[in-house]
Amino acid sequence: MSAIHALRNGDVSFWYADMGGLPEPRPPLPGDAEVDVAIVGAGYTGLWTAYYLKKASPSLHIALIERRFAGFGASGRNGGWLNGGFSWSRDKYLKTSNRPAVMAMQAALAGTVDEVARVASQEAIDADLLRVDNLSVATNRAQLERARERAETIRAWDADPGRIEILDAAAVKARIDIAGALGGCVVRNQARIQPAKLARGLARAVEQLGVAIYEQTAATAIAPGLVTTEHGRVRAGTVIRATEGFTAGIPGQERTWLALNSAQIVTEPLPAGLWQEIGWKGHELLGTTAHAYCYAQRTREGRIVMGGRGVPYRYGSRTDVDGRTQQATIDQLHAVLTTLLPQTKGLRIDHAWCGVLGVPRDWCTTVGLDPRIRVGWAGGYVGSGVATSNLSGRTLRDLVLGHDTELTRLPWVNRSVRRWEPEPLRWLGVHSMYQLYHLADRREVSGLARTSKLARLADRITGH
Repeated sequence: MSAIHALRNGDVSFWYADMGGLPEPRPPLPGDAEVDVAIVGAGYTGLWTAYYLKKASPSLHIALIERRFAGFGASGRNGGWLNGGFSWSRDKYLKTSNRPAVMAMQAALAGTVDEVARVASQEAIDADLLRVDNLSVATNRAQLERARERAETIRAWDADPGRIEILDAAAVKARIDIAGALGGCVVRNQARIQPAKLARGLARAVEQLGVAIYEQTAATAIAPGLVTTEHGRVRAGTVIRATEGFTAGIPGQERTWLALNSAQIVTEPLPAGLWQEIGWKGHELLGTTAHAYCYAQRTREGRIVMGGRGVPYRYGSRTDVDGRTQQATIDQLHAVLTTLLPQTKGLRIDHAWCGVLGVPRDWCTTVGLDPRIRVGWAGGYVGSGVATSNLSGRTLRDLVLGHDTELTRLPWVNRSVRRWEPEPLRWLGVHSMYQLYHLADRREVSGLARTSKLARLADRITGH
Protein backbone atom coordinates (compact mmCIF):
# COMPACT_ATOMS: atom_id res chain seq x y z
CA MET A 1 0.00 0.00 0.00
CA SER A 2 1.45 3.33 -1.01
CA ALA A 3 1.96 6.05 1.60
CA ILE A 4 -0.60 8.83 1.89
CA HIS A 5 1.23 12.14 1.82
CA ALA A 6 -0.17 15.31 3.35
CA LEU A 7 0.05 18.50 1.31
CA ARG A 8 1.50 20.22 4.39
CA ASN A 9 3.34 18.65 7.30
CA GLY A 10 3.99 20.71 10.40
CA ASP A 11 3.82 24.51 10.16
CA VAL A 12 2.66 24.20 13.81
CA SER A 13 -0.87 23.04 12.86
CA PHE A 14 -3.73 23.18 10.37
CA TRP A 15 -5.57 25.48 12.75
CA TYR A 16 -3.14 28.30 11.97
CA ALA A 17 -3.34 27.63 8.24
CA ASP A 18 -7.12 27.92 8.66
CA MET A 19 -6.52 31.41 10.10
CA GLY A 20 -4.28 32.53 7.26
CA GLY A 21 -0.91 31.49 8.71
CA LEU A 22 1.16 31.88 11.85
CA PRO A 23 0.68 35.08 13.84
CA GLU A 24 3.21 37.89 13.85
CA PRO A 25 5.00 37.37 17.18
CA ARG A 26 4.83 40.00 19.89
CA PRO A 27 8.08 41.67 20.99
CA PRO A 28 10.36 39.84 23.44
CA LEU A 29 11.09 40.85 27.01
CA PRO A 30 13.00 44.15 26.70
CA GLY A 31 15.24 43.47 29.72
CA ASP A 32 15.02 42.90 33.47
CA ALA A 33 11.56 43.43 34.93
CA GLU A 34 9.67 43.22 38.21
CA VAL A 35 6.03 42.08 38.42
CA ASP A 36 3.54 40.69 40.90
CA VAL A 37 2.93 37.46 38.97
CA ALA A 38 5.17 35.92 36.28
CA ILE A 39 3.57 33.14 34.24
CA VAL A 40 5.82 30.95 32.11
CA GLY A 41 3.93 29.66 29.08
CA ALA A 42 1.24 31.48 27.08
CA GLY A 43 -0.95 28.52 26.25
CA TYR A 44 -4.44 27.97 27.61
CA THR A 45 -3.26 27.47 31.20
CA GLY A 46 -1.17 30.63 31.31
CA LEU A 47 -3.76 32.69 29.43
CA TRP A 48 -6.71 31.58 31.56
CA THR A 49 -4.71 32.17 34.75
CA ALA A 50 -3.75 35.67 33.65
CA TYR A 51 -7.32 36.40 32.57
CA TYR A 52 -9.00 35.41 35.82
CA LEU A 53 -6.30 36.96 38.02
CA LYS A 54 -6.48 40.30 36.25
CA LYS A 55 -10.29 40.26 36.34
CA ALA A 56 -10.27 39.54 40.07
CA SER A 57 -7.48 41.97 40.97
CA PRO A 58 -6.99 44.63 38.23
CA SER A 59 -4.08 46.26 40.07
CA LEU A 60 -1.88 43.16 39.73
CA HIS A 61 1.11 43.55 37.44
CA ILE A 62 1.18 40.27 35.46
CA ALA A 63 3.63 39.15 32.78
CA LEU A 64 3.33 36.13 30.46
CA ILE A 65 6.64 34.77 29.21
CA GLU A 66 6.45 32.66 26.05
CA ARG A 67 9.23 30.97 24.07
CA ARG A 68 7.52 31.31 20.66
CA PHE A 69 4.02 32.82 20.50
CA ALA A 70 0.80 32.49 22.47
CA GLY A 71 -0.84 29.20 21.51
CA PHE A 72 2.28 27.69 19.94
CA GLY A 73 2.05 24.45 21.91
CA ALA A 74 -0.85 22.09 22.52
CA SER A 75 -3.26 25.02 22.82
CA GLY A 76 -2.93 25.70 19.10
CA ARG A 77 -2.61 22.08 17.96
CA ASN A 78 -5.19 20.00 19.86
CA GLY A 79 -8.28 18.22 18.53
CA GLY A 80 -10.71 20.93 19.60
CA TRP A 81 -12.58 18.81 22.16
CA LEU A 82 -14.07 21.06 24.82
CA ASN A 83 -15.56 18.10 26.63
CA GLY A 84 -15.29 18.84 30.36
CA GLY A 85 -14.88 15.14 31.01
CA PHE A 86 -13.04 13.33 33.80
CA SER A 87 -10.23 11.53 32.00
CA TRP A 88 -8.12 10.25 34.89
CA SER A 89 -8.35 7.55 37.54
CA ARG A 90 -10.95 8.41 40.17
CA ASP A 91 -9.46 5.72 42.40
CA LYS A 92 -6.12 7.54 42.50
CA TYR A 93 -7.76 10.77 43.65
CA LEU A 94 -9.79 8.79 46.21
CA LYS A 95 -6.54 7.70 47.91
CA THR A 96 -6.09 11.24 49.22
CA SER A 97 -9.71 12.38 49.16
CA ASN A 98 -13.28 11.06 49.24
CA ARG A 99 -16.17 10.39 46.90
CA PRO A 100 -18.02 13.73 47.38
CA ALA A 101 -14.78 15.63 46.63
CA VAL A 102 -14.09 13.65 43.44
CA MET A 103 -17.70 14.16 42.39
CA ALA A 104 -17.26 17.89 43.00
CA MET A 105 -14.18 17.85 40.76
CA GLN A 106 -16.13 16.07 38.03
CA ALA A 107 -18.95 18.62 38.34
CA ALA A 108 -16.46 21.51 38.17
CA LEU A 109 -14.93 20.04 35.02
CA ALA A 110 -18.35 19.59 33.40
CA GLY A 111 -19.05 23.26 34.15
CA THR A 112 -16.03 24.40 32.15
CA VAL A 113 -17.96 23.99 28.89
CA ASP A 114 -20.47 26.65 29.93
CA GLU A 115 -17.73 28.84 31.40
CA VAL A 116 -15.59 28.84 28.24
CA ALA A 117 -18.69 29.60 26.16
CA ARG A 118 -19.56 32.46 28.54
CA VAL A 119 -16.11 34.06 28.32
CA ALA A 120 -15.94 33.58 24.54
CA SER A 121 -19.25 35.41 24.21
CA GLN A 122 -18.31 38.15 26.67
CA GLU A 123 -14.91 38.79 25.09
CA ALA A 124 -16.14 38.41 21.47
CA ILE A 125 -13.86 35.42 20.83
CA ASP A 126 -14.94 33.60 17.67
CA ALA A 127 -13.58 30.09 18.21
CA ASP A 128 -16.10 28.17 16.06
CA LEU A 129 -17.59 26.97 19.34
CA LEU A 130 -20.51 24.64 18.71
CA ARG A 131 -22.46 22.70 21.34
CA VAL A 132 -22.31 19.02 20.44
CA ASP A 133 -22.48 15.51 21.87
CA ASN A 134 -19.45 13.28 22.42
CA LEU A 135 -19.88 9.92 20.67
CA SER A 136 -17.69 6.91 21.57
CA VAL A 137 -18.10 4.09 19.06
CA ALA A 138 -17.42 0.37 19.45
CA THR A 139 -16.63 -1.80 16.42
CA ASN A 140 -16.06 -5.14 18.20
CA ARG A 141 -17.45 -6.93 21.26
CA ALA A 142 -14.63 -6.00 23.61
CA GLN A 143 -14.95 -2.32 22.68
CA LEU A 144 -18.71 -2.55 23.17
CA GLU A 145 -18.21 -3.90 26.67
CA ARG A 146 -15.88 -0.96 27.48
CA ALA A 147 -18.34 1.55 26.01
CA ARG A 148 -21.04 0.23 28.34
CA GLU A 149 -18.67 0.23 31.30
CA ARG A 150 -17.59 3.80 30.48
CA ALA A 151 -21.18 4.98 30.30
CA GLU A 152 -22.08 3.32 33.60
CA THR A 153 -19.00 4.75 35.32
CA ILE A 154 -19.75 8.29 34.17
CA ARG A 155 -23.39 7.86 35.12
CA ALA A 156 -22.47 6.69 38.62
CA TRP A 157 -20.38 9.80 39.26
CA ASP A 158 -22.25 12.45 37.28
CA ALA A 159 -24.59 14.96 38.88
CA ASP A 160 -26.83 14.60 35.84
CA PRO A 161 -26.85 10.90 34.82
CA GLY A 162 -29.31 11.73 32.06
CA ARG A 163 -26.46 13.27 30.05
CA ILE A 164 -25.12 9.81 29.29
CA GLU A 165 -26.79 7.29 26.99
CA ILE A 166 -25.79 3.84 25.72
CA LEU A 167 -26.45 3.44 21.98
CA ASP A 168 -27.09 0.34 19.90
CA ALA A 169 -25.79 -0.13 16.36
CA ALA A 170 -28.84 1.49 14.75
CA ALA A 171 -28.58 4.56 17.00
CA VAL A 172 -24.92 5.03 16.09
CA LYS A 173 -25.66 4.64 12.38
CA ALA A 174 -28.42 7.24 12.64
CA ARG A 175 -25.79 9.73 13.79
CA ILE A 176 -22.70 8.71 11.77
CA ASP A 177 -22.36 5.79 9.36
CA ILE A 178 -19.35 4.13 11.04
CA ALA A 179 -18.28 0.88 9.37
CA GLY A 180 -18.93 -2.13 11.59
CA ALA A 181 -20.30 -0.15 14.52
CA LEU A 182 -21.92 -2.41 17.11
CA GLY A 183 -22.94 0.40 19.42
CA GLY A 184 -21.38 2.95 21.72
CA CYS A 185 -22.22 5.68 24.19
CA VAL A 186 -22.88 9.40 24.01
CA VAL A 187 -22.27 12.20 26.52
CA ARG A 188 -24.21 15.43 26.00
CA ASN A 189 -23.44 19.09 26.74
CA GLN A 190 -19.97 19.27 25.25
CA ALA A 191 -18.52 21.46 22.52
CA ARG A 192 -16.30 21.63 19.46
CA ILE A 193 -13.86 24.49 18.99
CA GLN A 194 -11.17 25.73 16.63
CA PRO A 195 -8.35 25.67 19.21
CA ALA A 196 -5.97 28.25 17.71
CA LYS A 197 -8.82 30.76 17.44
CA LEU A 198 -9.52 30.32 21.15
CA ALA A 199 -5.83 30.82 22.01
CA ARG A 200 -5.58 33.94 19.84
CA GLY A 201 -8.79 35.37 21.28
CA LEU A 202 -7.70 34.75 24.88
CA ALA A 203 -4.32 36.38 24.22
CA ARG A 204 -6.06 39.45 22.84
CA ALA A 205 -8.44 39.55 25.83
CA VAL A 206 -5.67 39.42 28.45
CA GLU A 207 -3.66 42.06 26.61
CA GLN A 208 -6.69 44.35 26.62
CA LEU A 209 -6.92 43.85 30.38
CA GLY A 210 -3.36 45.14 30.72
CA VAL A 211 -1.35 41.90 30.96
CA ALA A 212 2.06 42.00 29.27
CA ILE A 213 2.79 39.10 26.89
CA TYR A 214 6.46 38.72 26.03
CA GLU A 215 6.87 36.33 23.11
CA GLN A 216 10.10 35.06 21.53
CA THR A 217 11.41 34.81 25.11
CA ALA A 218 12.61 31.41 26.31
CA ALA A 219 12.68 30.83 30.06
CA THR A 220 15.99 29.19 30.94
CA ALA A 221 15.29 28.74 34.67
CA ILE A 222 12.37 28.98 37.08
CA ALA A 223 13.02 29.64 40.76
CA PRO A 224 11.15 31.17 43.72
CA GLY A 225 10.64 34.83 42.93
CA LEU A 226 12.61 34.68 39.69
CA VAL A 227 12.25 33.65 36.03
CA THR A 228 15.51 33.77 34.09
CA THR A 229 15.21 34.25 30.33
CA GLU A 230 17.54 34.78 27.40
CA HIS A 231 16.53 38.46 27.38
CA GLY A 232 16.67 39.29 31.07
CA ARG A 233 15.44 38.33 34.53
CA VAL A 234 11.87 38.74 35.75
CA ARG A 235 11.46 39.12 39.51
CA ALA A 236 7.99 38.26 40.79
CA GLY A 237 6.10 37.78 44.03
CA THR A 238 4.53 34.65 42.51
CA VAL A 239 5.81 32.45 39.68
CA ILE A 240 3.49 30.09 37.77
CA ARG A 241 4.78 27.23 35.61
CA ALA A 242 2.28 26.69 32.78
CA THR A 243 4.45 24.76 30.35
CA GLU A 244 2.52 21.44 30.01
CA GLY A 245 4.27 19.17 27.44
CA PHE A 246 7.35 21.41 27.34
CA THR A 247 7.98 21.11 31.09
CA ALA A 248 10.74 18.51 30.66
CA GLY A 249 12.80 21.11 28.79
CA ILE A 250 13.15 23.30 31.89
CA PRO A 251 16.29 22.63 33.99
CA GLY A 252 15.35 20.64 37.08
CA GLN A 253 12.00 19.52 35.61
CA GLU A 254 13.30 16.83 33.23
CA ARG A 255 11.43 14.01 35.02
CA THR A 256 8.41 15.94 36.35
CA TRP A 257 6.08 15.27 33.41
CA LEU A 258 6.65 13.09 30.38
CA ALA A 259 6.13 14.69 26.94
CA LEU A 260 3.68 12.38 25.16
CA ASN A 261 3.13 12.88 21.44
CA SER A 262 -0.20 13.21 19.72
CA ALA A 263 -0.77 13.80 16.01
CA GLN A 264 -3.56 14.72 13.61
CA ILE A 265 -4.47 14.81 9.96
CA VAL A 266 -7.17 16.84 8.25
CA THR A 267 -8.94 16.09 4.99
CA GLU A 268 -9.91 18.42 2.22
CA PRO A 269 -13.47 19.80 2.58
CA LEU A 270 -15.99 17.05 1.85
CA PRO A 271 -18.56 17.58 -0.91
CA ALA A 272 -22.18 17.79 0.18
CA GLY A 273 -23.01 14.40 -1.34
CA LEU A 274 -20.35 12.67 0.73
CA TRP A 275 -21.57 14.30 3.91
CA GLN A 276 -25.04 13.08 3.02
CA GLU A 277 -23.63 9.54 2.77
CA ILE A 278 -21.68 9.75 6.04
CA GLY A 279 -24.23 11.67 8.08
CA TRP A 280 -22.55 13.40 11.04
CA LYS A 281 -25.18 16.15 10.89
CA GLY A 282 -24.82 16.74 14.64
CA HIS A 283 -21.09 17.54 14.42
CA GLU A 284 -20.45 15.12 17.31
CA LEU A 285 -17.00 14.76 18.80
CA LEU A 286 -16.07 11.27 17.63
CA GLY A 287 -13.86 8.67 19.27
CA THR A 288 -13.62 4.93 19.76
CA THR A 289 -13.15 2.69 22.76
CA ALA A 290 -10.05 1.06 21.25
CA HIS A 291 -6.96 1.04 23.49
CA ALA A 292 -4.97 2.97 20.88
CA TYR A 293 -7.82 5.44 20.73
CA CYS A 294 -8.55 8.18 18.25
CA TYR A 295 -10.35 11.53 18.40
CA ALA A 296 -12.06 13.35 15.56
CA GLN A 297 -14.23 16.34 14.76
CA ARG A 298 -16.19 17.75 11.83
CA THR A 299 -14.87 21.26 11.31
CA ARG A 300 -16.68 24.51 10.55
CA GLU A 301 -15.88 24.31 6.85
CA GLY A 302 -16.70 20.62 6.44
CA ARG A 303 -13.39 18.80 6.90
CA ILE A 304 -12.66 15.80 9.08
CA VAL A 305 -9.83 16.06 11.61
CA MET A 306 -8.58 12.69 12.87
CA GLY A 307 -6.09 12.41 15.71
CA GLY A 308 -4.26 9.73 17.67
CA ARG A 309 -0.95 8.98 19.36
CA GLY A 310 1.13 7.92 16.33
CA VAL A 311 4.73 7.54 17.53
CA PRO A 312 3.97 8.08 21.20
CA TYR A 313 7.21 9.28 22.73
CA ARG A 314 10.59 10.70 21.72
CA TYR A 315 13.62 9.71 23.77
CA GLY A 316 14.38 12.14 26.58
CA SER A 317 10.97 13.85 26.26
CA ARG A 318 12.21 15.61 23.12
CA THR A 319 9.63 17.67 21.28
CA ASP A 320 8.87 18.04 17.58
CA VAL A 321 10.07 20.79 15.26
CA ASP A 322 7.09 23.11 14.65
CA GLY A 323 4.62 20.24 14.58
CA ARG A 324 6.23 18.14 11.84
CA THR A 325 5.28 14.47 12.21
CA GLN A 326 6.48 11.14 10.84
CA GLN A 327 5.13 9.59 7.64
CA ALA A 328 4.34 6.42 9.61
CA THR A 329 2.03 8.46 11.82
CA ILE A 330 0.23 9.96 8.82
CA ASP A 331 -0.26 6.46 7.37
CA GLN A 332 -1.57 5.17 10.70
CA LEU A 333 -4.08 7.99 11.15
CA HIS A 334 -5.27 7.68 7.55
CA ALA A 335 -5.82 3.95 8.15
CA VAL A 336 -7.92 4.73 11.25
CA LEU A 337 -9.97 7.29 9.30
CA THR A 338 -10.67 5.05 6.33
CA THR A 339 -11.40 2.00 8.50
CA LEU A 340 -14.06 3.87 10.45
CA LEU A 341 -15.28 5.83 7.44
CA PRO A 342 -14.41 3.94 4.23
CA GLN A 343 -16.37 6.61 2.33
CA THR A 344 -13.34 8.90 2.82
CA LYS A 345 -10.76 6.73 0.99
CA GLY A 346 -10.56 9.00 -2.02
CA LEU A 347 -10.11 12.22 -0.04
CA ARG A 348 -6.94 14.27 -0.08
CA ILE A 349 -5.09 14.89 3.19
CA ASP A 350 -4.40 18.60 3.33
CA HIS A 351 -2.37 18.86 6.52
CA ALA A 352 -0.66 16.71 9.15
CA TRP A 353 0.91 17.88 12.40
CA CYS A 354 1.75 16.81 15.94
CA GLY A 355 2.37 18.19 19.41
CA VAL A 356 3.10 17.09 22.96
CA LEU A 357 1.03 16.82 26.10
CA GLY A 358 2.18 16.54 29.70
CA VAL A 359 1.87 13.24 31.61
CA PRO A 360 2.53 12.96 35.37
CA ARG A 361 3.84 9.67 36.73
CA ASP A 362 0.39 8.59 37.94
CA TRP A 363 -1.32 9.88 34.76
CA CYS A 364 -3.49 12.27 36.82
CA THR A 365 -3.59 16.05 36.37
CA THR A 366 -2.62 18.49 39.14
CA VAL A 367 -2.78 22.17 40.00
CA GLY A 368 -1.12 23.82 42.95
CA LEU A 369 0.81 26.59 44.66
CA ASP A 370 3.52 26.23 47.28
CA PRO A 371 2.63 29.05 49.69
CA ARG A 372 6.15 29.12 51.17
CA ILE A 373 8.03 29.83 47.97
CA ARG A 374 5.09 31.21 45.92
CA VAL A 375 5.70 28.89 42.97
CA GLY A 376 2.59 27.44 41.32
CA TRP A 377 1.85 25.06 38.50
CA ALA A 378 -0.94 23.43 36.56
CA GLY A 379 -1.08 20.81 33.86
CA GLY A 380 -0.24 17.19 33.25
CA TYR A 381 -3.61 17.04 31.52
CA VAL A 382 -2.86 13.77 29.68
CA GLY A 383 -4.72 15.01 26.61
CA SER A 384 -7.72 16.70 28.28
CA GLY A 385 -6.39 20.21 28.58
CA VAL A 386 -8.87 22.27 26.56
CA ALA A 387 -11.49 22.26 29.31
CA THR A 388 -9.26 21.43 32.28
CA SER A 389 -6.97 24.42 31.66
CA ASN A 390 -9.95 26.71 32.26
CA LEU A 391 -10.52 25.13 35.66
CA SER A 392 -6.76 25.47 36.28
CA GLY A 393 -6.91 29.20 35.59
CA ARG A 394 -9.74 29.79 38.05
CA THR A 395 -8.14 27.57 40.68
CA LEU A 396 -4.75 29.28 40.38
CA ARG A 397 -6.50 32.64 40.67
CA ASP A 398 -7.90 31.62 44.06
CA LEU A 399 -4.62 30.07 45.22
CA VAL A 400 -2.54 33.11 44.23
CA LEU A 401 -4.97 35.49 45.94
CA GLY A 402 -5.05 33.30 49.04
CA HIS A 403 -8.76 32.57 48.87
CA ASP A 404 -10.17 29.39 50.39
CA THR A 405 -12.86 28.34 47.90
CA GLU A 406 -14.66 25.27 46.64
CA LEU A 407 -12.11 25.15 43.81
CA THR A 408 -9.05 25.19 46.08
CA ARG A 409 -10.48 22.27 48.06
CA LEU A 410 -10.84 19.95 45.05
CA PRO A 411 -8.74 16.76 45.27
CA TRP A 412 -6.35 17.60 42.43
CA VAL A 413 -5.05 20.68 44.26
CA ASN A 414 -1.48 20.40 45.57
CA ARG A 415 -1.21 16.69 44.82
CA SER A 416 2.35 15.49 44.62
CA VAL A 417 3.43 12.44 42.65
CA ARG A 418 6.79 10.81 42.16
CA ARG A 419 9.01 11.66 39.23
CA TRP A 420 9.38 9.60 36.10
CA GLU A 421 12.22 7.11 35.85
CA PRO A 422 15.40 8.16 34.03
CA GLU A 423 16.03 7.10 30.44
CA PRO A 424 16.04 4.58 28.90
CA LEU A 425 13.43 3.20 31.31
CA ARG A 426 10.86 5.89 30.43
CA TRP A 427 11.23 5.30 26.70
CA LEU A 428 11.04 1.53 27.09
CA GLY A 429 8.00 1.75 29.36
CA VAL A 430 5.91 4.06 27.17
CA HIS A 431 6.75 2.30 23.92
CA SER A 432 6.06 -1.10 25.49
CA MET A 433 2.70 0.18 26.71
CA TYR A 434 1.59 1.34 23.28
CA GLN A 435 2.91 -1.80 21.57
CA LEU A 436 0.82 -3.87 23.96
CA TYR A 437 -2.21 -1.62 23.32
CA HIS A 438 -1.89 -2.20 19.58
CA LEU A 439 -1.54 -5.96 20.11
CA ALA A 440 -4.58 -5.93 22.40
CA ASP A 441 -6.60 -4.05 19.77
CA ARG A 442 -5.61 -6.58 17.10
CA ARG A 443 -6.65 -9.49 19.33
CA GLU A 444 -10.00 -7.85 20.01
CA VAL A 445 -10.57 -7.14 16.31
CA SER A 446 -9.86 -10.83 15.66
CA GLY A 447 -12.76 -11.85 17.85
CA LEU A 448 -11.75 -11.66 21.51
CA ALA A 449 -14.99 -10.88 23.31
CA ARG A 450 -13.52 -9.19 26.36
CA THR A 451 -10.76 -6.68 27.00
CA SER A 452 -7.40 -8.26 26.27
CA LYS A 453 -5.14 -9.02 29.23
CA LEU A 454 -2.35 -7.37 27.23
CA ALA A 455 -4.01 -3.98 27.75
CA ARG A 456 -4.13 -4.54 31.50
CA LEU A 457 -0.46 -5.53 31.43
CA ALA A 458 0.30 -2.30 29.55
CA ASP A 459 -1.43 -0.27 32.25
CA ARG A 460 0.56 -2.02 34.99
CA ILE A 461 3.87 -1.36 33.25
CA THR A 462 3.47 2.41 33.32
CA GLY A 463 0.94 2.96 36.09
CA HIS A 464 -1.64 4.24 33.62
